Amino acid sequence: MLLALLKTLRPRQWIKNLFVAVPLMFGHLLTDKTSLLVTAGAVALFCLISGCVYILNDLVDIEKDRAHPKKRNRPIPSGKLPEVVARRFAVVCVPVCLAVAYYLQPWYALALGGYFALNLAYSFRLKQIAYVDVLSIAAGFILRVLAGAWALKVPASLWLLACTGLLAMFLGFGKRAHELAAGEKATSQRSALAGYDLPTLRVILYVLAVTTLGVYTAYTLSEHVVALFGSNRLVYTVGFGVVGIWRFIHLATTRHEAESPTEEMLKDPLFMINFAAWLALLAAILYGWV
Repeated sequence: MLLALLKTLRPRQWIKNLFVAVPLMFGHLLTDKTSLLVTAGAVALFCLISGCVYILNDLVDIEKDRAHPKKRNRPIPSGKLPEVVARRFAVVCVPVCLAVAYYLQPWYALALGGYFALNLAYSFRLKQIAYVDVLSIAAGFILRVLAGAWALKVPASLWLLACTGLLAMFLGFGKRAHELAAGEKATSQRSALAGYDLPTLRVILYVLAVTTLGVYTAYTLSEHVVALFGSNRLVYTVGFGVVGIWRFIHLATTRHEAESPTEEMLKDPLFMINFAAWLALLAAILYGWV
């Protein structure tokens, strides 16, 4: 049962919570031990609270998931994890996480609580509304970055918040396009898909790809970056962004058999090598290692 609970918490999805660590990287605090510990705790709390959100999602969607060829094998819809156990875990875990978050930093607790409230609204209503569902997901990513900044008591860059929101929308609409291309059964598995059409989603996907890259490029050349890091060499990382976005579009539009393009990209060697190279160059430039 413990293994089933862990699987329901979706540990492979916790990589999304690394957005909480964005202010650590761009705030020039990566080499500060206290900041590292604070950020590690902040990320861990987000992993637990997001795990509880996944539990709630599975409880709300249990009947739809049982009709899904792959999701029906998840612990809750398959019966491996009893509904009552999953519900009790979430009821205990959420207030404990919020209490620890308040001890860490009250503003961080506000962001964590806001993230949880947003996802409750998403689970019960917002995910049923086309376009609002993806905007809600993007707001969740912005809250992650804000939470990381507030935990460290550093200002949240508007540039980074803009890049985060645009990237999250790009990934979200890419996922919807992938789901809609799966066939007629898609709308029975996600009701919001009835409000989308594939040609429009593909246009949005490409517009967001260009806009995200444009805003990130402008950020790397901005006076803010030059003043903070004493160089505009951050622009050298833009090429890796181009490759990453192109690769995601390829996965979202061609790998129709995959459950999710966001999960597929984490298993894609080209995407992950490119991401690792971007991260390494980013750190080297930001911290003057090159």
